[in-house]
Amino acid sequence: MLNKSSKGLLPREVYVLSVVAFFVALGYGMIIPAIPLFAKTFHVNNAQIGAIISAFAFARFAMGLPAGKLIDLFGERKVQAVGLVLVAASSLAAGLAQSYSQLLIYRALGGIGSVMFSVSAGSLLMRSVDDSIRGRAQSMYNGGFLIGGIAGPAVGGILSLISLRIPFFVYAGTLICASFVTTVFLSEKRLGRSIKNKQDASDRVLLKDALKSYPYVAAMAISFLTNWVLFGLRNSILPLFTKEELGASNTVLGLGFTVAAVVQGVALIYVGKISDFRGRRFALMIGSFTLLSGVATIIVASHWWFYFLAMVFFGIGGAFEGTAASAVVGDLFGGKGGKVIALWQMAGDFGNIVSPVVLGWLVDAHSYKPAFIATAVVFSLTLLLSAKMPETRKLTGEP
Repeated sequence: MLNKSSKGLLPREVYVLSVVAFFVALGYGMIIPAIPLFAKTFHVNNAQIGAIISAFAFARFAMGLPAGKLIDLFGERKVQAVGLVLVAASSLAAGLAQSYSQLLIYRALGGIGSVMFSVSAGSLLMRSVDDSIRGRAQSMYNGGFLIGGIAGPAVGGILSLISLRIPFFVYAGTLICASFVTTVFLSEKRLGRSIKNKQDASDRVLLKDALKSYPYVAAMAISFLTNWVLFGLRNSILPLFTKEELGASNTVLGLGFTVAAVVQGVALIYVGKISDFRGRRFALMIGSFTLLSGVATIIVASHWWFYFLAMVFFGIGGAFEGTAASAVVGDLFGGKGGKVIALWQMAGDFGNIVSPVVLGWLVDAHSYKPAFIATAVVFSLTLLLSAKMPETRKLTGEP
């Protein structure tokens, strides 16, 4: 039985998960500015600093399916709480690291806990709602991440002025808060049994069956390509292009990311409703077209203000793609299958890992414009994938 879904209201699980997402993103945002600077204190080169960041991403990717298996065995709430504690412990240890190798190992361990949290939270969110409000639930959850992600770097920058180790300690604290919220407010004693903690094996969707579904495979491809644009292009090479080719200052670069975050936050207010009332395919088409418009803007850019316009497109498009792709997977399987949710998230993680390397190579071998054009060509596949996708939303929301 789904709590409150029949009335078009979001169940309490959604609000709790959104609060947890805020704490996680807040803490993660705090350590982002500190990681490179802290690693530098161990007298390492830039490649080794990059390895610190990559270790977290690789651990998330490698442990995705095992995390899904744990969810099938023990349930989302337990795995989420344990995952958060593991990331907290790794962050505390990273803050106490006395060598580069220790920092590398502790960050990798944090990636394991991170994927345990993200897969279990995604699965529980999908199982907590029905199709009629799934888009709005996903938008609220994404909004929790976004608000925390905006506030985190600012707080972390201030804390780093005191000590580069302090952000890691505070991050551990925010994760303990998140684990406490999970344990207390997602417990069956408090929420009742609207969502059972452990799935019945007979209801579980097997990965081999999920892979036979075109919408599921398409959602994975869209997540991969969306992260290719947002993490590989926007976060990796676009700032370099804007500074080197368009003459923008560091202040302009930072303001551009702030604009993208604010625009995305505003868009999330409406994207969930659009996805619920107009359908997932419509939302995906809008997201794909908008992100492609952002890439096209960069291709023709001749002045730094093109950068701001592109960031607006990226903020809006990211809101649509992230919400709608998640809703498609939720519509199809209702979160019934930890490995199914894990593989879909792994597709996005793989985009994070591969795209900065490939686009960086294209820039080194040719120039920025070929890298942008290649991205536009590859990402245009999302328009075809979305157009061919059958509508997965089965219930109609109430305005």
